[in-house]
Amino acid sequence: MPSGVGTDGRVDDGEVGGQVGGTDVGLAWLAGAARDRLEAGLHREPHVRQADADEINLGSNDYLGLSTHPAVVAGAQSAAQQWGGGATASRLVVGTTSAHTDLEDELAAFLGFPAALAFSSGYLANVGAITALAQRGDLIVSDTGTHASLIDGCRLSRARVVVVDRGDHEAVRSALAQRTERRALVVTDSVYSIDGEPAPVADLYAAARAHGAVLLVDEAHALGVRGPGGRGLLAEHGLSGAPDLVMTTVLSKSLGSQGGVVLGSGLLRSHLIDCARPFIFDTGLNPAAVGAARAALDVLRSDPGLPERLRDNTRHLARACGADEPAAAVISIIVGDPQRAVAAAAACRARGVLVGCFRPPSVPPGTSRLRITVRADLDVATLDHVAGVVDAALREVGSR
Repeated sequence: MPSGVGTDGRVDDGEVGGQVGGTDVGLAWLAGAARDRLEAGLHREPHVRQADADEINLGSNDYLGLSTHPAVVAGAQSAAQQWGGGATASRLVVGTTSAHTDLEDELAAFLGFPAALAFSSGYLANVGAITALAQRGDLIVSDTGTHASLIDGCRLSRARVVVVDRGDHEAVRSALAQRTERRALVVTDSVYSIDGEPAPVADLYAAARAHGAVLLVDEAHALGVRGPGGRGLLAEHGLSGAPDLVMTTVLSKSLGSQGGVVLGSGLLRSHLIDCARPFIFDTGLNPAAVGAARAALDVLRSDPGLPERLRDNTRHLARACGADEPAAAVISIIVGDPQRAVAAAAACRARGVLVGCFRPPSVPPGTSRLRITVRADLDVATLDHVAGVVDAALREVGSR
């Protein structure tokens, strides 16, 4: 019997497996790191929502309010009844159902691209697309506003990465013009997730094309929000399906479901199936999420006015909160100090309104903020109530 292990297999007071007296040694540094985060106002605890809670949720990204739409819930239920609770395997083994390929075909047709490939999350879609399109010896040009999934994809690709200021398409041109690498990829969000501002996607595409590069645009916060019928910012600029253009987006925001998708040419789809590790080695998107996303897409197609109602609501709430009118569906109210931002979000929650609270490293130091995401299914009275709650919370913490 090894020293320190009792006859029942339990660890006793001896030293075994890097522990002394049952106390962590290798992980002892975690306590100090936790104290540092707490003192800096950067400790986080998930807010646990209850099904019967009487809360107004403006912290989600459920822009069109479709996550609880009866047709979307029914779509999830129907798919689960038909296919079961999970995809059961990776997509390349037996994890692809006809519902998966139907969803991909419907998304490609709606968004104006030849082909689409669904992943288990938007995070994996971005990581999979970038690492399949760039590798050691290539160049990636990114900007300071890109989502963490794009940043991690850049890091994992092992390509050389040049980071430029957000929206600086001239800096992108310069980086591409000076490159020595044979292949180059430019990555950006179409609508930046923190403040809802749009990227200059047309200028970025022109810069990429002028230098033989590919542009990858994450439309997570533009699908259902911008463009004709909610088709996104690329569609708004007439770029849907353009050559050397890759679109990624999610099923978890405006479509109220779960999952991510990469859109582009049929050749791109084939390449991702062969080379994108998050596709190859991850279990396929669960059937209920597929069914919910297909039903949500049906709702959006049948009610193309939904995105405009969302934008109307966003303008109304921004005015009522005394905030600048946003270009998408995100209202960002900078508080500054992270602890004060946490207190303001808690004050809103105590009054029955859930809002986002973004602190470093999600935002630069000194710009901690409340992030309010608007929904298309809210009425004016509710929006005015929310504005009053936000104002009271900010006054309570001394930010107004």
